[in-house]
Amino acid sequence: MTVNQGLPLEQPRAGQPSGASTIALASRALTWLNARLVALSAIAVLAAAGILTASVAMRYFLRIPTDWQDEASVFLMVGATFLCGAYVQSYRGHVGIAALASLLPPRVNRVRILAGDVVSLLFCAFFSWKSWALLREAIVDGQTTSSTWAPPLWIPYGLMAGGMTLLSIQILLQVLAHFSESEVAR
Repeated sequence: MTVNQGLPLEQPRAGQPSGASTIALASRALTWLNARLVALSAIAVLAAAGILTASVAMRYFLRIPTDWQDEASVFLMVGATFLCGAYVQSYRGHVGIAALASLLPPRVNRVRILAGDVVSLLFCAFFSWKSWALLREAIVDGQTTSSTWAPPLWIPYGLMAGGMTLLSIQILLQVLAHFSESEVAR
């Protein structure tokens, strides 16, 4: 179930404009995808913890140097972090100022939330665009990290671009739902 401004996004009713049903359908699709990405990200975090733990044990007890574990763990954590951004945003779990919400009148608070969403959308869309540019550059130039393992940089850039794109879509849906709700309220 998706959330809009901290409240569940309702199913469109018979009298609602078709835009509301499109937003609800897109929100359900993104919710479905987010649920799978959260599960995958949880596995990635566990894998990163396992890799780092095994690395410490191998170095300390067996005196076997490892040079790949740090980058593998970072790549897994980058994926987990960026791919869960849209899920967290769907519940408005990102950092916010709750004190303002309780002090402001409901109408002013809705404007504050909308303004924050629009600014966030602009920032995330720009970040997403730049991430896709980095991904393209990494693929075209065959960029790798500077370690001896040298994994390709398209992996973290792809995870970052995908995650920021999903986050931008989530915020866009919340902005559109705000206007859709305003139309229904009239």
